[in-house]
Amino acid sequence: MLALSLLAACGQKKEEVKVMAREVPERADDFVFENNLIAGRFYGKALEGNPTSPGIDIWVKLPGELVANKWYAEATKEGAEHNYYHKDHGGKDCYKVAVSLGGGASMPYIDEKICYPATNYRSSEILSESPSEISFVLHYPEWQAGEVKVALDKKVTVFADNYFCKVEDTWTFDADSLTIAAGIFRHPKANTIEAEAFGEDYYAIWEHASDQSVEPEDGMIGVAVIMPGADCVTLIDGGRHGACLKKIASGEPLEYWFGSCWSKGEIIGASMWFELAANL
Repeated sequence: MLALSLLAACGQKKEEVKVMAREVPERADDFVFENNLIAGRFYGKALEGNPTSPGIDIWVKLPGELVANKWYAEATKEGAEHNYYHKDHGGKDCYKVAVSLGGGASMPYIDEKICYPATNYRSSEILSESPSEISFVLHYPEWQAGEVKVALDKKVTVFADNYFCKVEDTWTFDADSLTIAAGIFRHPKANTIEAEAFGEDYYAIWEHASDQSVEPEDGMIGVAVIMPGADCVTLIDGGRHGACLKKIASGEPLEYWFGSCWSKGEIIGASMWFELAANL
């Protein structure tokens, strides 16, 4: 009987881990997230001022393995290759965020202006974790957005085999309501845009790499944000962002999705990416 039990245990295949998320104190307090198709990061305390930005930084990668931990380990080694992240190691960081919404962040939109936070995320929690799904929350301390004091708890869920992550933002503020914009940086000065698409609840873009400071980029990047029940989808911030806008009450969860892809993988053209965003 024991032998049969051991044989059964040996025959069980361990589920492949396809998601990861964690704080990265060894590298400027990043918070990195990844599945087997996409990767990205949020900026932490050590990067405040360089920049202080809520924008999601996209890391393009080939479909398959998790790579972020390996990249961090290689880049932080003594004598590591200069600009390691910006060179192609089966993917790289070739997306410029600066002070923007980057690849799908959300912020208050007051008097036709995006009201950026006073700090980067300051603390985080892993809420749940399995080989195929991980959820975390990032806490942004209270700041002054126009005449309104706001704070944000940003819950993100990363799913295996999916180009999109789910967001559930909880905004608290001292007003009756607030309009939130979840959007994509359009890099208008970099002349990167090849195509873009709008729907009732989504904005998607297909563009050249916005950061070519280290080496040329021969792939294209797809980025999209999807907000069920959006009040409108439009260009804002003088055309610097395409965004989904929605008015909410304090404490009311705001759900939306952000996603990205690299044309060196499975999504090879704008039409494929736009169809995926329109039919999530």
